[in-house]
Amino acid sequence: MNQLIRTWIHRYFSNPQMAILWLLLIVGFALVLLLGEMLAPVLAAIVIAYLLEGVITLLARRRVPRKAAVLIVFIFFMICLMALLVVLLPLASHQVGQLIQQLPAMFAKGQHLLMQLPEKYPDYITVVQVRQITGSLSSQITGFAQNIVSFSLASVRGIISAIIYLILVPLMVFFFLMDKQVIIDWVKSFLPDNRGLAREVWLEVNRQFANYVRGKIMEIIIVGSISYIVFETMGLGFSVLLAILTGLSVLVPYIGVTVIAFPVALIAFFQWGAAAETVYVMVAYGIIQLFDGNLLAPLLLSRVVNLHPVAIIVAVLIFGGLWGMVGLLFAIPLATLFHAVIKVWMRNLGKDSDAEGSLPAVSVDGPMNDTP
Repeated sequence: MNQLIRTWIHRYFSNPQMAILWLLLIVGFALVLLLGEMLAPVLAAIVIAYLLEGVITLLARRRVPRKAAVLIVFIFFMICLMALLVVLLPLASHQVGQLIQQLPAMFAKGQHLLMQLPEKYPDYITVVQVRQITGSLSSQITGFAQNIVSFSLASVRGIISAIIYLILVPLMVFFFLMDKQVIIDWVKSFLPDNRGLAREVWLEVNRQFANYVRGKIMEIIIVGSISYIVFETMGLGFSVLLAILTGLSVLVPYIGVTVIAFPVALIAFFQWGAAAETVYVMVAYGIIQLFDGNLLAPLLLSRVVNLHPVAIIVAVLIFGGLWGMVGLLFAIPLATLFHAVIKVWMRNLGKDSDAEGSLPAVSVDGPMNDTP
């Protein structure tokens, strides 16, 4: 048994480059897990700079000097950020406030509708069961209200943190873009020289991840905009908030679509009841998701992430269970990273096996010539 384990370790971990690759991955994940909260502004700036680098590269191909391209892209980024803070954020926060104010009325209406169920379906549901359901809902709403109060009491700290983020993150984004090569060379000085496999994994991940993230951003904007137009045209309340949620639902494949369908259905039901308008809203929501899943996503993300749907769902469940909302958002990129590592690892093992198998043919005077 010990010999079997030693043989397995020697086969899969004897390559120094593979050991360095696993060491870099472990150190990177350890830093994120241990210092992720403190380094959150730095990590956010790195992600944003990474996304903007693609636009800078595109301008550089058109013979725009890098410094000029950085300034153009950074100014455009700041304009989009200010538009988000000045236009979209106040609308969303206003509708969240309206939703909180209307929750008691929605609960009362829902309770009234539930109390009618025992009269209509006495064989399936009783008054006691309805009271248990309403009692559970009441406790849930009370807990939600307490969380809102706690959040409002801690809002001063949240505002200070938001101000720090709004100052530090754009500043670091600018320096990451302007001094990209200097920072990369500084990081490389701490890395081992024998890192060929790590570079191969990075090239594989970079090729897929960059296109995936940019495609997802376009998908969020398009799905969110279409949802807002449809919800607003149909007269559905809280259209901005629901459109944002529908757009963000594409970040969590398969699961996000199902989860966001519940608030859309509930708000439509509390607004119109069991009427034709509620059905029309849900049909429209289904059409939007069908358009996204069958036309928009394949168009924007074709051949970007070569992962089976089962692998995507497993990644969402695992990373979402480990890290909550952050894990849900980064489930596919992390799954892509692991897929690239396994792919390069297996390919490297294949090369080693081919090299070992070719030794007898290369050796002329060696002892292998004595074998039949």
